[in-house]
Amino acid sequence: MKVYSHENQKLHHPKTYFSRGQMREPQEKPERLIELLKAPKALDLVVTTAKDIGIAPILAIHDLDYVDFLKHAYDEWMAIDEEMGEEVQTTIYVQNNNPGLGILAKAAKYQADGSAPIGKYSWTSIYWSAQTALNAAENLLNDEDNQNNIQICLTRPAGHHARKNAAGGFCYLNNAAIIAQHLRQKFQKIAIIDTDMHHGQGIQEIFYDRKDVLYTSVHGSPINFYPVVAGHEHERGAGEGYGYNLNFPMPHDTDERGFFHYVDRSIETLKLFDPDVIVHVLGFDVYKDDPQAKCHVSTEGFKTLAQKLKALNKPLIVLVEGGYCIEKLNENLQSFLSGFISENNND
Repeated sequence: MKVYSHENQKLHHPKTYFSRGQMREPQEKPERLIELLKAPKALDLVVTTAKDIGIAPILAIHDLDYVDFLKHAYDEWMAIDEEMGEEVQTTIYVQNNNPGLGILAKAAKYQADGSAPIGKYSWTSIYWSAQTALNAAENLLNDEDNQNNIQICLTRPAGHHARKNAAGGFCYLNNAAIIAQHLRQKFQKIAIIDTDMHHGQGIQEIFYDRKDVLYTSVHGSPINFYPVVAGHEHERGAGEGYGYNLNFPMPHDTDERGFFHYVDRSIETLKLFDPDVIVHVLGFDVYKDDPQAKCHVSTEGFKTLAQKLKALNKPLIVLVEGGYCIEKLNENLQSFLSGFISENNND
Protein backbone atom coordinates (compact mmCIF):
# COMPACT_ATOMS: atom_id res chain seq x y z
CA MET A 1 0.00 0.00 0.00
CA LYS A 2 1.32 3.42 -1.01
CA VAL A 3 0.14 6.76 0.37
CA TYR A 4 0.59 10.11 -1.44
CA SER A 5 0.22 13.74 -0.44
CA HIS A 6 1.84 17.16 -0.91
CA GLU A 7 2.39 19.97 1.58
CA ASN A 8 1.19 22.62 -0.89
CA GLN A 9 -2.36 21.33 -0.50
CA LYS A 10 -2.48 23.09 2.89
CA LEU A 11 -2.17 26.55 1.30
CA HIS A 12 -5.79 26.83 0.13
CA HIS A 13 -7.64 28.48 3.03
CA PRO A 14 -11.22 29.56 2.19
CA LYS A 15 -12.59 32.54 4.10
CA THR A 16 -16.15 32.45 2.73
CA TYR A 17 -18.82 29.80 2.29
CA PHE A 18 -22.27 30.82 1.06
CA SER A 19 -24.82 28.01 1.23
CA ARG A 20 -28.57 27.63 1.63
CA GLY A 21 -29.31 31.33 1.97
CA GLN A 22 -26.57 32.40 4.35
CA MET A 23 -22.86 32.80 4.94
CA ARG A 24 -21.43 29.90 6.93
CA GLU A 25 -18.15 29.00 8.58
CA PRO A 26 -15.90 27.36 5.97
CA GLN A 27 -15.58 23.63 6.60
CA GLU A 28 -12.95 22.75 3.98
CA LYS A 29 -9.95 23.89 6.05
CA PRO A 30 -6.19 23.17 5.89
CA GLU A 31 -6.53 21.47 9.28
CA ARG A 32 -8.31 18.62 7.52
CA LEU A 33 -5.10 17.55 5.77
CA ILE A 34 -3.07 17.98 8.95
CA GLU A 35 -5.36 15.51 10.72
CA LEU A 36 -5.45 13.07 7.81
CA LEU A 37 -1.64 12.94 7.68
CA LYS A 38 -1.55 11.70 11.27
CA ALA A 39 -3.22 8.41 10.30
CA PRO A 40 -0.51 6.88 8.06
CA LYS A 41 2.13 8.00 10.54
CA ALA A 42 0.32 6.18 13.36
CA LEU A 43 0.28 3.02 11.23
CA ASP A 44 3.96 3.35 10.20
CA LEU A 45 3.04 3.96 6.57
CA VAL A 46 5.35 6.16 4.52
CA VAL A 47 3.71 9.16 2.86
CA THR A 48 5.24 9.80 -0.57
CA THR A 49 5.48 13.44 -1.65
CA ALA A 50 3.79 13.80 -5.03
CA LYS A 51 5.88 14.79 -8.04
CA ASP A 52 4.76 17.06 -10.86
CA ILE A 53 3.20 15.02 -13.69
CA GLY A 54 2.25 18.17 -15.60
CA ILE A 55 -0.82 19.99 -16.84
CA ALA A 56 -1.65 17.76 -19.83
CA PRO A 57 -3.74 15.17 -17.91
CA ILE A 58 -5.76 18.02 -16.38
CA LEU A 59 -6.48 19.53 -19.80
CA ALA A 60 -7.59 16.12 -21.07
CA ILE A 61 -10.68 16.62 -18.83
CA HIS A 62 -11.08 20.34 -18.20
CA ASP A 63 -11.47 23.20 -20.71
CA LEU A 64 -8.37 25.33 -21.20
CA ASP A 65 -10.18 28.61 -20.51
CA TYR A 66 -11.54 27.22 -17.23
CA VAL A 67 -8.10 26.07 -16.05
CA ASP A 68 -6.71 29.47 -17.05
CA PHE A 69 -9.41 31.07 -14.88
CA LEU A 70 -8.48 28.94 -11.85
CA LYS A 71 -4.81 29.85 -12.29
CA HIS A 72 -5.18 33.60 -12.86
CA ALA A 73 -8.51 34.61 -11.30
CA TYR A 74 -7.06 35.85 -8.01
CA ASP A 75 -4.56 38.17 -9.70
CA GLU A 76 -7.28 39.59 -11.96
CA TRP A 77 -9.56 40.03 -8.95
CA MET A 78 -6.92 41.94 -7.00
CA ALA A 79 -6.10 44.13 -10.01
CA ILE A 80 -9.55 45.74 -9.92
CA ASP A 81 -9.31 49.31 -8.61
CA GLU A 82 -11.87 48.88 -5.84
CA GLU A 83 -12.32 46.80 -2.69
CA MET A 84 -13.39 43.32 -3.85
CA GLY A 85 -12.62 41.23 -0.77
CA GLU A 86 -9.93 38.62 -0.19
CA GLU A 87 -11.29 35.94 -2.52
CA VAL A 88 -12.81 35.52 -5.94
CA GLN A 89 -16.44 34.82 -5.09
CA THR A 90 -19.77 35.39 -6.82
CA THR A 91 -23.48 34.95 -6.21
CA ILE A 92 -24.16 34.98 -9.96
CA TYR A 93 -23.92 31.88 -12.15
CA VAL A 94 -24.53 32.43 -15.85
CA GLN A 95 -22.54 29.94 -17.90
CA ASN A 96 -24.27 30.29 -21.26
CA ASN A 97 -24.39 33.53 -23.27
CA ASN A 98 -21.60 34.86 -21.07
CA PRO A 99 -18.56 36.14 -23.02
CA GLY A 100 -16.50 36.34 -19.82
CA LEU A 101 -15.56 40.00 -20.25
CA GLY A 102 -14.00 41.00 -16.94
CA ILE A 103 -13.23 38.96 -13.85
CA LEU A 104 -16.78 39.29 -12.45
CA ALA A 105 -18.20 37.78 -15.63
CA LYS A 106 -15.57 35.03 -15.58
CA ALA A 107 -16.45 34.22 -11.97
CA ALA A 108 -20.12 34.06 -12.96
CA LYS A 109 -19.17 31.67 -15.76
CA TYR A 110 -16.86 29.32 -13.88
CA GLN A 111 -17.97 29.30 -10.21
CA ALA A 112 -21.21 27.33 -9.99
CA ASP A 113 -22.00 28.08 -6.34
CA GLY A 114 -20.81 29.93 -3.25
CA SER A 115 -18.64 27.16 -1.82
CA ALA A 116 -15.62 27.38 -4.12
CA PRO A 117 -13.88 30.71 -3.50
CA ILE A 118 -10.42 31.34 -4.94
CA GLY A 119 -7.78 32.93 -2.72
CA LYS A 120 -4.13 33.88 -3.17
CA TYR A 121 -2.79 30.32 -2.91
CA SER A 122 -5.82 28.35 -4.05
CA TRP A 123 -4.44 27.43 -7.47
CA THR A 124 -1.28 26.01 -5.92
CA SER A 125 -3.31 23.65 -3.71
CA ILE A 126 -5.75 22.82 -6.50
CA TYR A 127 -2.90 21.90 -8.82
CA TRP A 128 -1.08 19.75 -6.27
CA SER A 129 -4.27 17.98 -5.28
CA ALA A 130 -4.58 16.82 -8.89
CA GLN A 131 -0.88 15.96 -9.02
CA THR A 132 -1.22 13.86 -5.86
CA ALA A 133 -3.92 11.79 -7.53
CA LEU A 134 -1.95 11.60 -10.78
CA ASN A 135 1.08 10.16 -8.97
CA ALA A 136 -0.96 7.08 -8.06
CA ALA A 137 -2.22 6.73 -11.63
CA GLU A 138 1.26 7.16 -13.07
CA ASN A 139 2.63 4.56 -10.68
CA LEU A 140 -0.01 2.10 -11.79
CA LEU A 141 0.67 2.83 -15.46
CA ASN A 142 4.36 2.04 -14.95
CA ASP A 143 3.88 -0.93 -12.62
CA GLU A 144 5.11 -4.05 -14.39
CA ASP A 145 5.12 -6.33 -11.34
CA ASN A 146 1.66 -5.63 -9.92
CA GLN A 147 3.15 -4.30 -6.69
CA ASN A 148 0.98 -1.20 -6.35
CA ASN A 149 -2.49 -2.69 -6.09
CA ILE A 150 -3.66 -0.33 -3.32
CA GLN A 151 -2.81 3.37 -3.42
CA ILE A 152 -4.19 6.07 -1.14
CA CYS A 153 -4.21 9.75 -2.12
CA LEU A 154 -4.75 12.38 0.56
CA THR A 155 -6.17 15.02 -1.78
CA ARG A 156 -7.30 18.52 -0.86
CA PRO A 157 -9.27 20.33 -2.17
CA ALA A 158 -11.57 17.54 -3.31
CA GLY A 159 -12.73 17.05 -6.87
CA HIS A 160 -15.89 15.05 -7.53
CA HIS A 161 -18.23 18.07 -7.84
CA ALA A 162 -15.98 19.88 -10.33
CA ARG A 163 -17.48 19.99 -13.78
CA LYS A 164 -15.59 20.16 -17.06
CA ASN A 165 -15.69 23.94 -16.84
CA ALA A 166 -17.04 24.94 -13.43
CA ALA A 167 -16.07 24.81 -9.75
CA GLY A 168 -18.48 24.09 -6.90
CA GLY A 169 -19.02 22.09 -3.73
CA PHE A 170 -15.48 22.81 -2.44
CA CYS A 171 -14.14 21.29 -5.73
CA TYR A 172 -12.14 22.81 -8.59
CA LEU A 173 -10.41 20.05 -10.60
CA ASN A 174 -12.07 16.65 -10.89
CA ASN A 175 -9.30 14.37 -9.67
CA ALA A 176 -11.26 11.14 -10.15
CA ALA A 177 -12.08 12.01 -13.76
CA ILE A 178 -8.55 13.18 -14.46
CA ILE A 179 -6.95 9.95 -13.31
CA ALA A 180 -9.62 7.75 -14.88
CA GLN A 181 -8.88 9.34 -18.24
CA HIS A 182 -5.12 9.14 -17.63
CA LEU A 183 -5.37 5.44 -16.83
CA ARG A 184 -7.11 4.79 -20.15
CA GLN A 185 -3.66 4.95 -21.80
CA LYS A 186 -3.12 1.39 -20.57
CA PHE A 187 -6.38 0.07 -19.15
CA GLN A 188 -9.59 -0.54 -21.09
CA LYS A 189 -12.18 -0.26 -18.33
CA ILE A 190 -12.15 2.01 -15.27
CA ALA A 191 -14.76 1.91 -12.51
CA ILE A 192 -15.31 4.84 -10.17
CA ILE A 193 -17.16 4.05 -6.94
CA ASP A 194 -18.11 7.13 -4.96
CA THR A 195 -19.17 6.77 -1.31
CA ASP A 196 -18.98 10.45 -0.34
CA MET A 197 -22.08 11.84 1.39
CA HIS A 198 -22.79 13.97 -1.68
CA HIS A 199 -23.33 12.88 -5.26
CA GLY A 200 -20.37 13.60 -7.56
CA GLN A 201 -22.30 15.30 -10.32
CA GLY A 202 -19.06 16.45 -11.94
CA ILE A 203 -17.89 12.88 -12.53
CA GLN A 204 -21.34 11.91 -13.75
CA GLU A 205 -21.47 14.78 -16.23
CA ILE A 206 -17.99 14.11 -17.65
CA PHE A 207 -18.54 10.40 -18.33
CA TYR A 208 -22.32 10.35 -18.86
CA ASP A 209 -22.17 9.23 -22.50
CA ARG A 210 -19.25 6.78 -22.15
CA LYS A 211 -19.17 3.06 -21.40
CA ASP A 212 -15.40 2.71 -20.76
CA VAL A 213 -15.71 4.49 -17.40
CA LEU A 214 -18.40 3.20 -15.03
CA TYR A 215 -19.58 5.67 -12.40
CA THR A 216 -21.55 4.38 -9.44
CA SER A 217 -22.38 6.54 -6.44
CA VAL A 218 -23.79 5.93 -2.97
CA HIS A 219 -24.87 9.27 -1.50
CA GLY A 220 -27.56 11.10 0.38
CA SER A 221 -30.74 11.82 -1.55
CA PRO A 222 -30.18 15.10 -3.43
CA ILE A 223 -33.69 16.33 -2.64
CA ASN A 224 -32.99 19.56 -0.74
CA PHE A 225 -29.39 18.39 -0.30
CA TYR A 226 -26.29 19.24 -2.33
CA PRO A 227 -25.95 19.04 -5.31
CA VAL A 228 -29.80 19.10 -5.45
CA VAL A 229 -30.04 18.90 -9.26
CA ALA A 230 -28.30 15.55 -9.87
CA GLY A 231 -27.85 12.15 -8.27
CA HIS A 232 -31.27 10.59 -8.77
CA GLU A 233 -31.83 6.93 -9.60
CA HIS A 234 -33.25 7.63 -13.04
CA GLU A 235 -29.96 9.22 -14.21
CA ARG A 236 -28.40 6.21 -15.93
CA GLY A 237 -26.23 7.66 -18.69
CA ALA A 238 -26.85 8.57 -22.33
CA GLY A 239 -26.09 7.06 -25.72
CA GLU A 240 -23.57 4.27 -25.48
CA GLY A 241 -23.08 5.28 -21.85
CA TYR A 242 -26.62 4.31 -20.90
CA GLY A 243 -26.45 1.89 -17.96
CA TYR A 244 -22.89 2.87 -17.07
CA ASN A 245 -23.99 5.56 -14.62
CA LEU A 246 -25.73 4.19 -11.53
CA ASN A 247 -26.88 6.24 -8.56
CA PHE A 248 -27.92 4.86 -5.18
CA PRO A 249 -29.43 7.84 -3.30
CA MET A 250 -29.92 7.00 0.37
CA PRO A 251 -32.92 8.30 2.28
CA HIS A 252 -31.78 10.89 4.80
CA ASP A 253 -31.07 9.42 8.25
CA THR A 254 -30.01 6.05 6.82
CA ASP A 255 -28.24 3.87 9.39
CA GLU A 256 -24.94 2.03 8.85
CA ARG A 257 -26.64 -1.19 7.80
CA GLY A 258 -28.57 0.75 5.17
CA PHE A 259 -25.39 2.44 3.94
CA PHE A 260 -23.74 -0.93 3.36
CA HIS A 261 -26.87 -2.23 1.66
CA TYR A 262 -26.35 0.43 -1.01
CA VAL A 263 -22.57 -0.08 -1.05
CA ASP A 264 -23.08 -3.81 -1.67
CA ARG A 265 -25.41 -3.04 -4.58
CA SER A 266 -22.78 -0.72 -6.00
CA ILE A 267 -20.09 -3.38 -5.60
CA GLU A 268 -22.25 -5.95 -7.40
CA THR A 269 -22.35 -3.55 -10.34
CA LEU A 270 -18.55 -3.27 -10.25
CA LYS A 271 -18.21 -7.04 -10.33
CA LEU A 272 -20.47 -7.25 -13.36
CA PHE A 273 -18.50 -4.51 -15.15
CA ASP A 274 -15.21 -6.27 -14.27
CA PRO A 275 -12.94 -3.21 -14.46
CA ASP A 276 -9.19 -3.21 -14.92
CA VAL A 277 -8.82 -0.50 -12.24
CA ILE A 278 -11.09 0.86 -9.51
CA VAL A 279 -11.02 4.49 -8.37
CA HIS A 280 -12.72 5.04 -5.01
CA VAL A 281 -13.91 8.51 -4.02
CA LEU A 282 -13.92 8.25 -0.23
CA GLY A 283 -15.86 10.74 1.86
CA PHE A 284 -15.62 10.74 5.63
CA ASP A 285 -18.69 12.99 5.63
CA VAL A 286 -20.83 9.83 5.90
CA TYR A 287 -19.50 9.57 9.48
CA LYS A 288 -22.33 9.80 12.00
CA ASP A 289 -21.12 13.03 13.65
CA ASP A 290 -20.01 14.88 10.52
CA PRO A 291 -21.74 18.25 10.05
CA GLN A 292 -22.68 17.23 6.48
CA ALA A 293 -23.85 13.71 7.35
CA LYS A 294 -27.32 12.46 6.48
CA CYS A 295 -26.43 8.87 7.47
CA HIS A 296 -24.75 7.13 10.41
CA VAL A 297 -21.52 5.32 9.54
CA SER A 298 -19.33 4.48 12.54
CA THR A 299 -15.54 4.65 12.74
CA GLU A 300 -15.43 0.85 12.56
CA GLY A 301 -17.59 1.04 9.45
CA PHE A 302 -14.74 2.55 7.45
CA LYS A 303 -12.64 -0.57 8.11
CA THR A 304 -15.51 -2.66 6.77
CA LEU A 305 -15.70 -0.45 3.68
CA ALA A 306 -11.98 -0.95 2.97
CA GLN A 307 -12.29 -4.71 3.43
CA LYS A 308 -15.12 -4.84 0.89
CA LEU A 309 -13.02 -2.95 -1.66
CA LYS A 310 -9.94 -5.07 -1.01
CA ALA A 311 -11.98 -8.24 -1.57
CA LEU A 312 -12.57 -7.16 -5.19
CA ASN A 313 -8.88 -7.96 -5.79
CA LYS A 314 -8.39 -5.21 -8.36
CA PRO A 315 -5.86 -2.37 -8.60
CA LEU A 316 -7.38 0.35 -6.43
CA ILE A 317 -6.72 4.07 -6.14
CA VAL A 318 -8.48 5.78 -3.22
CA LEU A 319 -9.03 9.55 -3.29
CA VAL A 320 -9.73 10.83 0.22
CA GLU A 321 -12.13 13.71 -0.40
CA GLY A 322 -15.01 14.81 1.89
CA GLY A 323 -15.07 14.78 5.69
CA TYR A 324 -15.54 17.79 7.96
CA CYS A 325 -15.62 16.37 11.49
CA ILE A 326 -11.99 17.38 11.79
CA GLU A 327 -11.38 15.90 15.22
CA LYS A 328 -12.28 12.41 13.94
CA LEU A 329 -10.49 12.39 10.55
CA ASN A 330 -7.32 10.80 11.93
CA GLU A 331 -9.20 8.02 13.71
CA ASN A 332 -11.55 7.38 10.79
CA LEU A 333 -8.72 7.20 8.26
CA GLN A 334 -6.76 4.87 10.52
CA SER A 335 -9.80 2.61 10.64
CA PHE A 336 -10.14 2.67 6.86
CA LEU A 337 -6.44 1.96 6.25
CA SER A 338 -6.47 -0.89 8.74
CA GLY A 339 -9.03 -2.63 6.54
CA PHE A 340 -6.29 -3.11 3.93
CA ILE A 341 -3.65 -4.32 6.36
CA SER A 342 -3.25 -7.93 7.41
CA GLU A 343 -0.37 -10.24 8.26
CA ASN A 344 -0.39 -11.70 4.76
CA ASN A 345 -0.89 -8.43 2.91
CA ASN A 346 2.19 -7.21 1.04
CA ASP A 347 0.52 -4.32 -0.77
